[in-house]
Amino acid sequence: QVQLVESGGGLVQAGESLRLSCAVSGISFNFYAMGWYRQFPGKQRDLVASITSGGSINYADSVKGRFVISRDNAKNTVYLQMNSLKPEDTAIYYCAMVGRFWGQGTQVTVSS
Repeated sequence: QVQLVESGGGLVQAGESLRLSCAVSGISFNFYAMGWYRQFPGKQRDLVASITSGGSINYADSVKGRFVISRDNAKNTVYLQMNSLKPEDTAIYYCAMVGRFWGQGTQVTVSS
Protein backbone atom coordinates (compact mmCIF):
# COMPACT_ATOMS: atom_id res chain seq x y z
CA GLN A 1 0.00 0.00 0.00
CA VAL A 2 1.48 3.30 -1.11
CA GLN A 3 1.42 6.11 1.41
CA LEU A 4 2.51 9.73 1.16
CA VAL A 5 2.51 11.47 4.53
CA GLU A 6 3.08 15.21 4.69
CA SER A 7 4.23 17.13 7.73
CA GLY A 8 5.51 20.58 8.58
CA GLY A 9 2.56 22.81 7.85
CA GLY A 10 1.35 25.42 10.27
CA LEU A 11 0.77 29.08 10.98
CA VAL A 12 3.55 31.59 10.43
CA GLN A 13 3.89 35.32 9.92
CA ALA A 14 4.76 36.91 6.61
CA GLY A 15 8.48 36.74 5.89
CA GLU A 16 9.02 33.59 7.91
CA SER A 17 9.91 30.11 6.68
CA LEU A 18 8.49 26.61 6.82
CA ARG A 19 9.77 23.27 5.62
CA LEU A 20 7.30 20.67 4.43
CA SER A 21 8.25 17.01 4.37
CA CYS A 22 6.62 14.12 2.56
CA ALA A 23 7.57 10.60 3.53
CA VAL A 24 6.77 7.93 0.94
CA SER A 25 6.32 4.24 1.65
CA GLY A 26 5.14 1.18 -0.23
CA ILE A 27 6.80 1.99 -3.55
CA SER A 28 10.28 2.44 -5.03
CA PHE A 29 10.54 6.19 -4.45
CA ASN A 30 13.78 6.64 -6.39
CA PHE A 31 12.23 6.04 -9.81
CA TYR A 32 9.46 8.63 -9.75
CA ALA A 33 9.04 12.34 -10.13
CA MET A 34 7.68 14.02 -7.01
CA GLY A 35 5.81 17.26 -6.71
CA TRP A 36 4.28 19.72 -4.33
CA TYR A 37 0.93 21.24 -5.22
CA ARG A 38 -1.30 23.72 -3.46
CA GLN A 39 -4.98 24.41 -3.47
CA PHE A 40 -6.66 27.68 -2.63
CA PRO A 41 -10.29 27.62 -1.45
CA GLY A 42 -12.60 27.02 -4.37
CA LYS A 43 -9.74 26.61 -6.81
CA GLN A 44 -8.06 23.70 -8.54
CA ARG A 45 -4.87 22.16 -7.30
CA ASP A 46 -1.83 23.79 -8.92
CA LEU A 47 1.79 22.71 -9.19
CA VAL A 48 4.20 24.54 -6.90
CA ALA A 49 7.39 22.59 -7.61
CA SER A 50 8.47 19.26 -8.99
CA ILE A 51 11.63 17.18 -9.05
CA THR A 52 12.32 14.25 -11.31
CA SER A 53 14.12 11.06 -10.39
CA GLY A 54 17.20 12.56 -12.03
CA GLY A 55 16.97 15.77 -10.05
CA SER A 56 15.54 18.13 -12.67
CA ILE A 57 13.48 20.81 -10.96
CA ASN A 58 10.59 23.00 -12.01
CA TYR A 59 8.93 25.84 -10.07
CA ALA A 60 5.79 27.85 -10.47
CA ASP A 61 6.65 31.46 -11.29
CA SER A 62 4.98 32.64 -8.08
CA VAL A 63 7.46 30.78 -5.87
CA LYS A 64 10.70 31.02 -7.86
CA GLY A 65 13.51 32.35 -5.70
CA ARG A 66 11.57 31.69 -2.48
CA PHE A 67 10.82 27.95 -2.41
CA VAL A 68 13.26 25.08 -2.81
CA ILE A 69 12.27 21.48 -3.54
CA SER A 70 14.64 18.63 -2.74
CA ARG A 71 14.56 14.89 -2.28
CA ASP A 72 16.45 12.41 -0.16
CA ASN A 73 16.24 9.04 -1.88
CA ALA A 74 17.83 7.28 1.08
CA LYS A 75 14.97 8.48 3.28
CA ASN A 76 12.19 8.20 0.66
CA THR A 77 11.35 11.80 1.44
CA VAL A 78 10.74 14.95 -0.56
CA TYR A 79 10.95 18.41 0.97
CA LEU A 80 9.69 21.88 0.23
CA GLN A 81 11.62 24.68 1.90
CA MET A 82 9.43 27.77 1.83
CA ASN A 83 11.12 31.08 2.55
CA SER A 84 9.88 34.66 2.58
CA LEU A 85 6.33 33.43 2.94
CA LYS A 86 3.50 35.74 1.93
CA PRO A 87 -0.17 35.73 2.95
CA GLU A 88 -1.02 34.70 -0.60
CA ASP A 89 0.88 31.46 -0.04
CA THR A 90 -1.87 30.40 2.36
CA ALA A 91 -3.28 27.13 1.02
CA ILE A 92 -3.45 23.41 1.53
CA TYR A 93 -0.21 21.88 0.26
CA TYR A 94 -0.21 18.38 -1.20
CA CYS A 95 2.66 16.06 -1.92
CA ALA A 96 2.33 13.89 -5.00
CA MET A 97 4.08 11.11 -6.80
CA VAL A 98 3.41 12.83 -10.08
CA GLY A 99 0.57 11.24 -11.98
CA ARG A 100 0.16 8.45 -9.48
CA PHE A 101 -0.51 9.11 -5.80
CA TRP A 102 -1.38 11.98 -3.48
CA GLY A 103 -0.80 12.78 0.14
CA GLN A 104 -3.55 13.94 2.44
CA GLY A 105 -2.50 17.59 2.43
CA THR A 106 -1.19 19.97 5.06
CA GLN A 107 -2.44 23.45 5.83
CA VAL A 108 -0.07 26.40 5.52
CA THR A 109 -1.34 29.71 6.82
CA VAL A 110 0.65 32.92 6.53
CA SER A 111 -0.57 35.90 8.53
CA SER A 112 0.19 39.48 7.55
